[in-house]
Amino acid sequence: MLIRFDRGGRTYFPGETLGGEYRIEGLWPEDIRAVELSVLWHTEGKGDEDLAVHHFQRIPPDDFEMHGPPTGQFETVLPNSPLSYEGVTIKLRWCVRVRVFPRRGKEVVGEAGFRLGNLPAVEASWP
Repeated sequence: MLIRFDRGGRTYFPGETLGGEYRIEGLWPEDIRAVELSVLWHTEGKGDEDLAVHHFQRIPPDDFEMHGPPTGQFETVLPNSPLSYEGVTIKLRWCVRVRVFPRRGKEVVGEAGFRLGNLPAVEASWP
């Protein structure tokens, strides 16, 4: 799975447009039942993990060209919050996730992370 952003950097700011493209390698359109593309954030660290989807598309196989690997584009305006955060006990991460549901076998998932905002990482301080 290849996920590429329209611009080189991976730091975006609220209100900016996140865009890019994806390519599914190793499968042909006739091998696919559906593809889901999401722009989402999730937390990692202590406590319960949270997840919220900002943008979602379900793409049927008929939308792909019949020659070559399946490809597609995405675009969404990013929200004001929550901002990416790298804390000591919790991290909040944004990503583009492409989930492929093949006609046979297990689903395949690819992710590409990006930052929303530019908050500095928090380091542990010991008394």
